[in-house]
Amino acid sequence: MDTLLHATAAGGDIRVLAAITNEITAEAIKRHETSPTVSAALGRMLTGTLLLGATQKEFDRLTVKIESDGPVGGITCEATNSGTVRGYVKNPVAELPANADGKFDVGGIVGKGTFYVIRESGFDIGLRPEPYVGSVPVVSGEIAEDFAYYLAKSEQVPSAVMLGVLLKSSEPFVAASGGVMVQMMPGANPHIITMVEDTIADAPHLTSVIENSGTAEDLIRLALGEIPYEILEVRDVSFKCTCSQERAIGMLEALGRDEIVSMIAENNGAKMNCGFCNAVYTFDENELATLLN
Repeated sequence: MDTLLHATAAGGDIRVLAAITNEITAEAIKRHETSPTVSAALGRMLTGTLLLGATQKEFDRLTVKIESDGPVGGITCEATNSGTVRGYVKNPVAELPANADGKFDVGGIVGKGTFYVIRESGFDIGLRPEPYVGSVPVVSGEIAEDFAYYLAKSEQVPSAVMLGVLLKSSEPFVAASGGVMVQMMPGANPHIITMVEDTIADAPHLTSVIENSGTAEDLIRLALGEIPYEILEVRDVSFKCTCSQERAIGMLEALGRDEIVSMIAENNGAKMNCGFCNAVYTFDENELATLLN
């Protein structure tokens, strides 16, 4: 089971979130049939969204979206405070050769564009206040740097973010997936900030830690080094979509009577696809006729 840890360090000057997301990324790859480089990009985005979403209040929803001119076209992910995340890409089969370092060219597949964060309070209990929308330019397309840049520029929270996905050739295709987010609280000791920066600069890549049976707590140690920390919460996390047969029926009803009559006459039924998880909901003409009545 994938896990996420929430910790504090340096007397409350630092907030740390770390997660192992092997199963989440594998599920997304399976559902969307993504190419290797897109798989790496989507896995990083799902992990980053999950980490940022863990700071929300109960019943809130967080959406992180990249709209870009790269081959992938864009990536959208949603996370809840309860530890669920879902996401999709516009072009799942886009691909590029490895970069100069022999790694996935995630920056190239994403390209230039805008990084959005949308926070909706009380969404899961029916409240619909005006959402908070923050945006910054995509600075690298490597995803981790874009999360850190957004937090620093839009929310004024100096942060270090590490995200990684390592793939293998056979199912479930994910050898390692996870991330860690270190946020400096207001008034944090500048010396502590420097220590964290130096530790992260010298740290091995986090996927090597995860591949060797590393845990979310190992990722915290990777980021903090000798800085003492206290774990506040451990939670299971998963890829989970909110779509359902009932919601699909509601969407059909919202189309109106004339549209349903047209579906019966022209297609003898209807088919609806969820973009977030690729689930398909089908309705034959008898089921559509029941909606009309």
